[in-house]
Amino acid sequence: MALRIRLQRKGKKKQPFYSIVIANSKSPRDGKFIEQIGIYNPINKHYIVEVNVDKAIYWLEKGAHPTNTVKSFLSRQGVDYKKHLVTGVKKLRLETC
Repeated sequence: MALRIRLQRKGKKKQPFYSIVIANSKSPRDGKFIEQIGIYNPINKHYIVEVNVDKAIYWLEKGAHPTNTVKSFLSRQGVDYKKHLVTGVKKLRLETC
């Protein structure tokens, strides 16, 4: 099963609000999802992005692929850097044993 980290649109017409979710790549945009890991609100003057970093790292390690938009949000939140540090520590522990 191919997993994607993507946006799920919510809100009224002309007032979008998005949830960042983990979903099967074959499911529709607003269809079934596995878990919600964040939100994105583009309406405010300064848009709001909130991501649960630990859940994002967990799903990235399980093999979920983010879309381009979500990938930029994750990199701004520091998820890529933290994942790099966590995997580097795991490799270091394996080499010293």
